[in-house]
This record gives sequence, structure tokens and C-alpha cells, in this order.
Amino acid sequence: MTAALITPQEMGQADRLTIEGGLPGLDLMERAGSAVAGMAANYAPAGGRIHILCGPGNNGGDGFVAARLLAAKGYDVRVDLLTSPSGLTGDAAAAFAAMTLPFEILTSGDQLIGNMADRFAGADVIVDALFGAGLDRPLSGPAAELVEAVNGSNAAILAVDLPSGINGATGEIMGSAIKAHATVTFFLKKPGHLLFPGRGLGGSITVAQIGIETGVLDTIGPAAFENKPDLWLASWPRPAVNGHKYSKGHAVVFSGPMARTGAARLSAMAALRTGAGLVTLASPPDAMMVNASHLTAVMLKKVSGPEAIPELLSDPRLNAVLIGPGYGIGEATKTAVEAIVAKGRSLVLDADGLTSFSENPQKLFDLMKENGSPVILTPHDGEFMRLFPDLADRNKLGRAREAARRSGATVVLKGPDTVIAAPDGRAAINCNAPPFLATAGSGDVLAGIAVGLLAQGVAAFEAACQAVWLHGEAGLAAGPGLIAEDLPTALREPLRHLWTSLA
Repeated sequence: MTAALITPQEMGQADRLTIEGGLPGLDLMERAGSAVAGMAANYAPAGGRIHILCGPGNNGGDGFVAARLLAAKGYDVRVDLLTSPSGLTGDAAAAFAAMTLPFEILTSGDQLIGNMADRFAGADVIVDALFGAGLDRPLSGPAAELVEAVNGSNAAILAVDLPSGINGATGEIMGSAIKAHATVTFFLKKPGHLLFPGRGLGGSITVAQIGIETGVLDTIGPAAFENKPDLWLASWPRPAVNGHKYSKGHAVVFSGPMARTGAARLSAMAALRTGAGLVTLASPPDAMMVNASHLTAVMLKKVSGPEAIPELLSDPRLNAVLIGPGYGIGEATKTAVEAIVAKGRSLVLDADGLTSFSENPQKLFDLMKENGSPVILTPHDGEFMRLFPDLADRNKLGRAREAARRSGATVVLKGPDTVIAAPDGRAAINCNAPPFLATAGSGDVLAGIAVGLLAQGVAAFEAACQAVWLHGEAGLAAGPGLIAEDLPTALREPLRHLWTSLA
């Protein structure tokens, strides 16, 4: 199973390549409509009423096929067209001609005909085959009114491909959008299924295979992926039977002053739990006692300030560094980051380490590009906008990709739909994070997981993807009521799962 996601434009290319390979487009539509009919039947009682709303394109064609198949199975099928069938072309027109069922046209000019609430009263299922992922303009007028009427009904709503009104490439709402209980899409998921707000409107997603072979991806070359082990398992660091702690890397986590030490300790514990052979907490002198009283397996090293970093990192075995959590904002932090970058270590830059460069982010980006070592930036939305204020009007996937290109770093743009983007344009969208991860210190654990993976030699993009997935799985394992201190221990369950997958 591939982790690839494809945009609506790429899906059109996949259809075209498949048709050129000898499978007629009408056959693709028949298979898609059959999948829709099967899903709709799951939500309706025997003989129940199913309204199928058909738009003017191939999404409507899928609806016509589903209507014909459902009627043949004895369901009370009502076919509603948004506009006159005279505008149908190609396979959609052929599917309409083969349907041979009564239908109603819901519009006249720019008006809906009749009371939609009355029309949908008593419907068990409404199938949204209006526009799907190919929509390229905001819904307005009768289409928007119809969407609102559907959302106000008591029926189960099944979306075909993607809820009408959702941009398949970005997940954005285009004017208004269907809120579905379930969605059936074809071949592969689209980014809009995983990115909010679209992700919150699609319900459960079923991917139906309709005869498109994965070989078409060699030509299409998708650059977006769902973040799951299929994407990066080959890069997972496998402990060697004859390995030892020094062969698994040595991560350094920088601690803040005495009153702000907890964040770095969370990161350090996560790095160690994730598999780094050794982890050292670099502590300012005033925080040595409080850090020492909380640490056991994590080592402790007194570092008096940025001027002591070159000496600390003169040991080449210290190969990955995290700075930012609880470290403090200001010139001293900038100097410390610059000293770390100059030593050529793999770096995770988080929290205060990011915000300290908000007045001159280009200086940071230039330093990172000049050095060329792997860097992962882990901003939440607020931190991101301090570094990239001109990207506010872009969609989340576009923002993360441009930030990665501009900075030369792998960017982890955090949130319920975290996007991980590499400078080369690859991007992964995460979807396993439970809502109870939104708690103080959670991001510090994520940064620690990432630096632990960098220490083991995982490339930056793959390390970031692995870290975000592990973080979500740890949150699921810890369950409701978790606090950040629970997460390093909760990592054991997903780590065991990965180990089993590789056995």
C-alpha cells in the first residue's frame, strides 16, 4: 500500500494514463459508481430512500451509475440534477443515458426550485455527487444553498471523492461545503482529505480501487504523502545485534536557566527513549542542581554559555543537537544557535530557538544553507508566522513547502494536521495525533524524538516524519488525561510495533 497522496490534477493524469493504457473511461466510471452504491447501501435500510445529487461533471456521472445500481437492488432512488442534463458530455453523458431513471432538475436560472428541506425529509441517505475534488471555484448561488439544505437534513450524507466545496489539493472550504458522514474516494487519498478544515468534513474515508495501477505514479511523481510507516519504514534505524551505545549516536539537548529546565528534560528523555545511544543535557551553572535531581540515564554537562559551545562540540561523537525548549529568547540564544550551526551538527531548532531569529530570519537561513548539515525546524503557527510573515495567505501545505525551500531545512508545521516539508518539495501530512496531545510540554517531547532519530543517522525529512508519527502514536497509547511526562514512556508501544514490523 502506497502512502502517496495525489492532487485533483494528478488524479486527472492518472485517469488519462489508465485510459491510454486500454481501460475505457466509462469502465472507470462504472467501477467508481459501483463503489459509491456499495457504500450508500451500508447506510440505508433495505428499500430505503436514497437521494443522489448529481453535478455537471464526472462526479455526477459516478452518481448516475450508483443510482442505476441501487435502483436495481430495490432502493427508493431519487435522482436530483443541479442543472439540465443537456450540458453533460463524455462519460457522464453516457452514464446518464444508461441510467433510465426519473430525475428532477433542482434549479431554474439562478434559483433553487421548491423547498429543499421538504424534499429531503424522509431521506435515509443523500449521496453528494455534485462536484468532488475537481472543484476550481467557490460555491455560490443555488449550489451553496443546496449544500446548506443537505447539511440541515437528517439523512446520512455520503460524499463522492470529496465533500463538495472542499479543495482537494488544500483542504480549504470554497464558499461553503458539504459535511459528510463518510466519503468514498478513488485510487488514492487527496491532500484535502487530510488537511483541515476539509478533514473535519469528510467523515470516515474509504479508498476504492477502480482499476488504476500504481505504476502510473512513476510518471506522475507525486510529492505529497500521508505520514505513516509505509513512507519511511525503510529508513527506520535498525539496532545492530553487535551494536553498542556509541554506535547509536549521542544527542545534546540544551537546558534553560534554573526556572525553565523542565522542557529540556522532557526532550532529553524522549531522545533517549527513541533510541539515541547517549543523551547529554547541557545545563547552565545555575540549573545544574535542579537538573541533576531529576536525571538518571540522561547525562549532565555544565555549559556556562554560548562561548562554551565550541568546546563542548569539539567531541565529534556528539552528533545531534536540540536547542530551544525553555532556553530563553534573545541575543544569547542567537549566538548559541550560530555556534551550533558552525560546528556542523545535525540540529533540531524549536520554540525559543526559532523566535530569537524573528527579526532577521534570513540570517539563520543563510547560516544553515552555508553549513549544509541536516536541520529540522519545529514551529507551531505562531512561531512560523514570526519567521515567515509573508506566507500568511497561503494554504498550510503551500506554507510549509515554501518555508522549507526558503530556509533549506525540513519544516515541521505543527497542528492537528501537522505538515512535514523538505526543501526538495516532498511533504507529508500527519493524521494520527489525538486531541489530548494539546498540552504543555508535548512539543518538547516531539523535538526530543526528532533529535534522537537524527543522532541515529536518519535523514532530516525521514526523521521528522518518524518523530511526528511516533508522537501521535504515543499520545494514543497514553490516552485521555495524558500530560507530557507520560509521553516518553508511552513511546514504548509504538516502538515495539515498529520493531515487530521489521522482524
